[in-house]
Formats: sequence, structure tokens, C-alpha cells
Amino acid sequence: MLYHLVSSANYRRVVLTDSVDKVLVEVCKAISDRYEIHFLEIGTDKNHVHFLIQSVPSYSVTKIVTTVKSLIAGEVFRRCPESLIDPRNFST
Repeated sequence: MLYHLVSSANYRRVVLTDSVDKVLVEVCKAISDRYEIHFLEIGTDKNHVHFLIQSVPSYSVTKIVTTVKSLIAGEVFRRCPESLIDPRNFST
């Protein structure tokens, strides 16, 4: 199954810097290694991210979105605290 997921920052704040973008791609590769979730494309802008995701039909959309957003958010907060001063920047 293919899914197009768009995740935006709260209030469309500009928070996606080059360092955040790099961490985002690294975490997506790690997710692909651990789960049956494959990122065919990742596109970032300053205030939102587009993912083209391929996964197995046994994974619900909710499971995919929850897994992707929680793992990415945790790593970005841990590895780029200077870029994400306010944790309210990302919507859930």
C-alpha cells in the first residue's frame, strides 16, 4: 500500500533546518530497517514534510503515522534541541 503523509509544524512555523532535515532522513532509514515501512520519497520545506510511504497491508494507517511521527519527533528533539525551542512546534 502507498500512502502520502504530510506533517506540518504547528501554526506553520519555520522549524525544519538543514540539521533537522538530515536527522529526519537518518531516522526514516532506521525506521525502514526496523519496520515494514519504506520511504520512497521524503520532501521537506521550512514548515512541513511530505512522505511517500510504502507498507504492508497488515499495518493500519494509524500505526504507520504513529510510528513515523513518534520516532522522528523523539530523535529530532534529542539531536537538534536548538532547532526546536518550543515543543508545541509540531502538531500531532
